[in-house]
Amino acid sequence: MTKIYRSSDALVVERERRYFEMKHTISELLSMNLEEAQSIVQAANHEIIPLSSHWLTPVDPTQEIWACGVTYLRSKVGRMEESEIPDLYSKVYEAERPEIFYKTAGWRVVPNGGAVGIRNDSGWDVPEAEIVLVVNSSAEIFGYTIGNDMSSRSIEGENTLYLPQAKSYEKSCTLGSFIVPAWEIPDPTFPISLQVERSNEIVFFGESSSSQMKRTFPDLVSWLYRLLSMPYGVFILTGTGIVPDSNFTLHEGDLVTINAGVLGQLQNLVEVLP
Repeated sequence: MTKIYRSSDALVVERERRYFEMKHTISELLSMNLEEAQSIVQAANHEIIPLSSHWLTPVDPTQEIWACGVTYLRSKVGRMEESEIPDLYSKVYEAERPEIFYKTAGWRVVPNGGAVGIRNDSGWDVPEAEIVLVVNSSAEIFGYTIGNDMSSRSIEGENTLYLPQAKSYEKSCTLGSFIVPAWEIPDPTFPISLQVERSNEIVFFGESSSSQMKRTFPDLVSWLYRLLSMPYGVFILTGTGIVPDSNFTLHEGDLVTINAGVLGQLQNLVEVLP
């Protein structure tokens, strides 16, 4: 299976455990239509030996990351549990228009192996394991990766207008480590699991599948692109079907592991932000 990584020097294409350097950036590939980008990726033939197994996030610093909420029934129930106006989330789940919000900029995204943060003014914090769409400027799905949409449930539950503060803060998003091109996955249905370890003990485990989503991937893309242009593409977190119970919150030092089969594994330690 083809995988696309970003290193400090170049984009790297992996095919059958061989690595080939590309002269294009993620932004450049996503500014093209899917057919053109596919031909460039498949033509990469300058074989290299990667100097390090430490890859950067598969997103350019200037790109945008957006996110969707209440796309799974479990997410709807979880948001209703935390909110003082629970009917709001039931209506969003059933509505034609999805919940879409700006998450962060590419330069803020935490890489695989880096530390994700929880706010020091929040007492209820959770990871959110999500399939991530990599979308080009023509609103075509170029590929897929995985991400963690870190969330303060206490701040969001206090008032829905506090959503940006609950979702968009330092070290609140991690992606990676690679992109699997869409042409490699004719049926884009992904299992996904979330595990939290604390002092070498598993304190939470949950699993779900993108087949349980209320909305389709193309539907989410179409709503974001209705009035926004993305000349260098965009990354879209598609929501989570794994929500810990209300008595669970992250602690500093927890190890969060997200696994999504062919999309790989994402692992990050938790730290409390100063």
